[in-house]
Parts: sequence; structure tokens; C-alpha cells
Amino acid sequence: MARVSSVGGQAVMEGVMMKSPTGVALAVRRADGTIATRYDNWTTKAQKGTFWGLPIIRGVVTFIESLTTGMNTLTESAKLAGEDIEEEPTKFEKWLSEKLGKSVESIVIGIAVILAVALSVGLFFMLPLGISSLIFGKAASVAGVWKSLTEGLIRLIIFIGYIAFCSSIKDVKRTFMYHGAEHKTIACYEAEEELTPENAAKHSRLHPRCGTNYLFLVMAVSILFFAAIGWNANFAVRLAMRIAFLPVVAGLSYEVLRFAARHDNWLTRIIRAPGMALQRITTKEPTPDMLEVAITAFNLAMDPNNKVENGAEEPAQSAE
Repeated sequence: MARVSSVGGQAVMEGVMMKSPTGVALAVRRADGTIATRYDNWTTKAQKGTFWGLPIIRGVVTFIESLTTGMNTLTESAKLAGEDIEEEPTKFEKWLSEKLGKSVESIVIGIAVILAVALSVGLFFMLPLGISSLIFGKAASVAGVWKSLTEGLIRLIIFIGYIAFCSSIKDVKRTFMYHGAEHKTIACYEAEEELTPENAAKHSRLHPRCGTNYLFLVMAVSILFFAAIGWNANFAVRLAMRIAFLPVVAGLSYEVLRFAARHDNWLTRIIRAPGMALQRITTKEPTPDMLEVAITAFNLAMDPNNKVENGAEEPAQSAE
């Protein structure tokens, strides 16, 4: 590739989010065929030269920001698409909003992030721990490193099975098609070609800086990391250690991803290979109209002051 884009993205409901160093752009295809857009000013807290921008720490910050931004854009994409998702806030949400001085919507998104993390911990940590405990019981004859490696392998199998299951759901499959459109758009830009659906369609839907690669690296790094820490016979202690060290694992994985994306040699190709293979599940070939949406989001992220083309609505720029 001739250049590396500073824009990253995410597939959302009937659209694509593109995030630049200065803002988040969202483009969504409505039922009437038009493309609705939204732009919000945004900068990461992991700025170079600050504490939050230090190696390892920046990975944790980026992970948390990705979760919150992802939840927010999913909600916004539903609104832009014209979906009526308004619900009456619960008394608890209203109470939190008053006490914390945040909007009810921010509180709802925060709760959604917490629930998503809790589900992930249960599915990818508690379940593998429980299965490995059933397999080994109190067997002292098996070395702790093999127990940890087995637990990690079980976690990886659950992760891959979860992704495969999601890809079989019709609505998720469409989202994966928009995921492919996001990658093709960025690849087209990095190849220094004019951003058109025809040009973007020629490029690969697989990309080395994809979040799928990152998630796989979290799984792989966790296997090696927890194998090095050792095995504790107490289930509660093992679970607490997994959760406590999760930020470290996320930070280390982020650094490995950055290294693998910035270099091209036999080592980095090996590191990228499993994640790239998984993208064959998490991305699907998009249609031309999906590529049009992704290109609209990308152009808006690169230059929010330009008028959006292709029949899109004017960007609603936030003052945040």
C-alpha cells in the first residue's frame, strides 16, 4: 500500500462508522434509499506525550473508547435509519442521571457497555474456567502450564464458535457485509485510487488493522500470559486473576497489533494470519450501495466541512 489511513471504522445498523483522529462520522442507508449522516467531534484520550498515551496504557484506553463509541454509534445508526427505539428510562437510570449529572442516554449506553463486558467475562472467562476445572478437577499430576493452555484453547474455541454462530444470523450477516465495505473503502484510499464503489469493490475485504485481528490477539496473548502466571486450584482466585490482568492483556495485544500492522515480514505475517483468516467470517462481500455508504462515511470523516454527496443529508455536526 502506498499510504496508511488514519481512519478506522466499524459496521453499524445498515451503515458504517468511520473514526478519524478528530471526529466520528456515521453514514446510514435509509429505507427510502437516501444516506443519512452524522458527524461528532472527537479525540482520543490516549494522546502521544501523555500518561494515557504510554505503551500498554494506550491499548487499554483505546479498548474502552472503542466499546463506548461502538455502543453509541449503534444507537445513533438505528435513529438515522428511522428505527423507533425510544424507550422510557427506568427509575434507576433517571436516578443515576441526576446523581452523576449525565444525560439519560449516556447512562443507558454506559450500562450497555457494562453489561457487554459482563457477558464477555462470563462467556470467555467463567465458562472456559468452569470447563477446564471439570476436565482436570484436582489432578495434581498435570502441570499448571498445561492446564492454563487447555483453558486458553477452550476460550479460543468458544470465541470462534461464537463468531461463526453470529455470522449465521441474517441481520448480522448484513452488518458483516458493511464491515467488508468499510475495509474495501479504506484499502481503496490507501492504494491512492479514487474513492468510487467500482474501485473499492476491487480491493480485499480483509485488513490487517481490523478489530477482529485485535480480538484474536487478545485471546492468543491471554493464553501465553496466563500460562506464564500459572494455575491456581481455587476457581474464584483464578477468575479474579483473569479479570484483574485483562487490562494488561488488552494493552499488550494492542501493541502487538500495532507492530504487526506497521511492518511486513515473515513474523508479522504469521501474527496477522489467524486474525485475517477470521475476517473471512466477520466480513462478507458488500453490494455497490453498501460501498457507497462506506465511502460517504469515509469522506465525511476525512473532511466534515465538505458537502456530502450521493444524495446524503447534510452532516449534523456536534459541538462536543
